[in-house]
Amino acid sequence: MNTAVDVILIGALAGVWLAAGLLAEGLPTVGSARLMRRRAVLLTALISAGAALFVAVPVVTGLLPGTSAAPAAALLPAAPAMVVLTMGVRRLSRVRRGAGAFATAPLAPVPPALRAAAAHPLITASLQVTGLAAIVGLPLAAGLVHLPGHGVPATDGFTGMAGIAITVVAIAVSAIGIRAALRHSRLTVLTGVALGSRPLRPWKSM
Repeated sequence: MNTAVDVILIGALAGVWLAAGLLAEGLPTVGSARLMRRRAVLLTALISAGAALFVAVPVVTGLLPGTSAAPAAALLPAAPAMVVLTMGVRRLSRVRRGAGAFATAPLAPVPPALRAAAAHPLITASLQVTGLAAIVGLPLAAGLVHLPGHGVPATDGFTGMAGIAITVVAIAVSAIGIRAALRHSRLTVLTGVALGSRPLRPWKSM
């Protein structure tokens, strides 16, 4: 097995997608439209680099002799990455264009609607989940964890560890999604307030 190469490839994959997730986290809170546009451009470049690494993993491992765990490890973040590439990038391009319209003034404030768009879960949550999934793939690439059906029989110990790992990852993914949805909802409400709309009262006073 090419363990060192596998770890390098999946480590690079995790690093790029984690950096993209962290950058997306701060995108809605930037101080000016010009800075938001710059970060959106950088975020687009990181997503492109992450997509290129997905292509590089099977190409590099296919050129090397011996078996490799990197392709299997790369499958873990592939699903959320597809959400980023099919839907998140499109929303990010809208944010970039919207910020560009206000970026001609150096200190132009970011409109509340643009902040809400930058905080959409399809941008923030999908990137962060991709980075988390890539980190989970690191033990697989390092040979510390073996999947059943790859020459290693499934055991009760493996089943228990796999169950715990799946539960922890599911909880983390749910937390990321809920947090992103709440943040987006809060910024959307602020957009309505900024436009002068009256907040709805949940009940009338008796």
